[in-house]
Amino acid sequence: MRKSVFATLMPVLAGLLFSVGASAATPAAQPTSMSGEVAMQAEINPVQDLQTTKVAGREGVSMARVDLNSADALTLQKELAGIGKAKAEAIVAYRDAHGPFTSVDELLEIKGIGSALLERNRDRLGVQ
Repeated sequence: MRKSVFATLMPVLAGLLFSVGASAATPAAQPTSMSGEVAMQAEINPVQDLQTTKVAGREGVSMARVDLNSADALTLQKELAGIGKAKAEAIVAYRDAHGPFTSVDELLEIKGIGSALLERNRDRLGVQ
């Protein structure tokens, strides 16, 4: 009995594994590199915000750099990884209370922003 159940299920399982492996090996419209991801984002949003400037990024692709002293909460939330509405508003409130940022590292003074979050976004941040 065991051999017949195993013999019946084996082709089904093999077919499932093959189809899952084939679909994972060839993603449909997903970029395969950082340059592809940035290129896709550029097609979606070709107009840069006035609060961002272009800088050289990885693999010669330009990335938008957010100026902490002029960006509003919505821009911070949209452009930075791990920054939601509350943290974006906290950054703007800190800037309003303490004056312009003198360094990107000053973000560490804001509750909820730690070194891991800062390092994840360091390439996207600037102070002018």
